[in-house]
Amino acid sequence: MSESVPVRCPACRREHVYIAPSYPCACGAPVTPSLDGGTAPTTVAHRAWDEEWVTVSCGSCGRLDQWPQPELGCACGAVLRVPVAGPRSGPGSEPVPEPRPPFRPVTIRTAQDAVSAAALYLRWLGHRDVRRAGRRPPSGVGLAARGLVAQVDPTVRPVSVRDVECLWLTAMTEDAACAYFSLAGYTEEAHERADALDVPLFVLDLTGTPQPVNGPAGDWEGP
Repeated sequence: MSESVPVRCPACRREHVYIAPSYPCACGAPVTPSLDGGTAPTTVAHRAWDEEWVTVSCGSCGRLDQWPQPELGCACGAVLRVPVAGPRSGPGSEPVPEPRPPFRPVTIRTAQDAVSAAALYLRWLGHRDVRRAGRRPPSGVGLAARGLVAQVDPTVRPVSVRDVECLWLTAMTEDAACAYFSLAGYTEEAHERADALDVPLFVLDLTGTPQPVNGPAGDWEGP
């Protein structure tokens, strides 16, 4: 059930009742941010990526995901940021130590499912700000997070050595780590080149679970 709290605009002093939105968790359960009714809202003077997201735990499966920071538009024109209860761990804030819940994959039926599976996996590993990359890669779909670029190939074509090299060059340009996800696997040359460049390679099975297929992927995945 969505939570509601009274909100007073600090600019014009109007009173509002704010109802927190719910978002669908990957497990199917609705997730609603817990609002802090005892803390006054703040006005949004400028936009910054680090301040646009809050980390919320699913009450059904325990999954931690990022959802938009609750906001309310006042009739006076001010945009109010509604405080969320509990620790906030969006990108750029201090990390909150939490045990990693089991990874819950999404079944892959379409190309978009493959992209979603890779994004969920990266979030599960701790990259909470995963999003579509602004720069489109030569093939497949690009994903990005702070300090990370990833590429997803949802086709039935094995990834080529050129694809691996392009991802590695992008990562070097942006001073970021990188990872490759593929449905159809990799050519032998691509696999060898990825090992030499220390590029983690993952294969997406149809359950939506990425499987590491080279040493860098196994090391990068962690415990």
